Amino acid sequence: MQHTVIVIAGPTASGKTALAIQVAQAFGTSIISADSRQCYREISIGTAKPSAEELRAVPHYFINSHSITEEVNAGRYEKLALQYAREIFAQRPVAVLCGGTGLYIRAFCEGIDDMPPVSPAVRDRINRQYEKEGLAWLQQQLQQRDPAFYAVAETQNPQRLIRALEVLESTGRSITSFRTASRAQRDFRIIKIGITLPKELLHRNIHTRVDLMMAAGLLEEVQSVLPYRSHNALQTVGYQEIFDYLDGKTTLEDAVTLIKTHTRQYAKRQLTWFRKDKEIQWFDARETGAVLRYLEELIIKN
Repeated sequence: MQHTVIVIAGPTASGKTALAIQVAQAFGTSIISADSRQCYREISIGTAKPSAEELRAVPHYFINSHSITEEVNAGRYEKLALQYAREIFAQRPVAVLCGGTGLYIRAFCEGIDDMPPVSPAVRDRINRQYEKEGLAWLQQQLQQRDPAFYAVAETQNPQRLIRALEVLESTGRSITSFRTASRAQRDFRIIKIGITLPKELLHRNIHTRVDLMMAAGLLEEVQSVLPYRSHNALQTVGYQEIFDYLDGKTTLEDAVTLIKTHTRQYAKRQLTWFRKDKEIQWFDARETGAVLRYLEELIIKN
């Protein structure tokens, strides 16, 4: 059987983890996470990591594999995930890669250009300024100083904007100048599955998940990582809103409402990203049987 990686992508709270576990069990294999934050041991509640039971059900790679003090980016992820795939292929012909970080999935499937190193001083300065001035400041900086990037950027995604500004400050060059757009060739087959839900159901799942996160201790988790608040992994939904509460900028109730709003917006951005990939075969997340039949047809019978 040809070595194959099944990619399961989709928006947050759509049911990717549960589906990936069923697929991995059906093919007797392991899962490589493609989530940019679940690799960090110190943050579990706000990243919606698989439960202890789910982690026992199927071996997972890139979950709790790094400390928040370490820098992990798409380039490093590409190398790690390819290494994980080789380890799985030594035992099994099929591997499952599952997550919602589109850039990480693209890096694994197509490769990613090497980016220049950024000094911690530059990163800390930009993050402090962002915390003080907000998204509008980031947008203004890049619109004025790197219009080529800004013209094609996800302008509502602070992580992407911060990264572009870091590169600009460190090298004097646009991040676009480091992109060659050459696609790497992989020596295994890739099958891409996308799952989603009707908007109303997805939004209900998001709201329920946020309430469960708060009940599970999200506030205490955010307090525990306050010393690392400038880290890129924490410039994200679920952490920034609680930081604002801890800074006295908002009430806890309003922070929770904002987490729900920002998570819905993030899910919309994820769907926009993945729908640009014409190789993805889409399914309703509730159609587990249809997904398994589709994969068995492609993998076992071919």
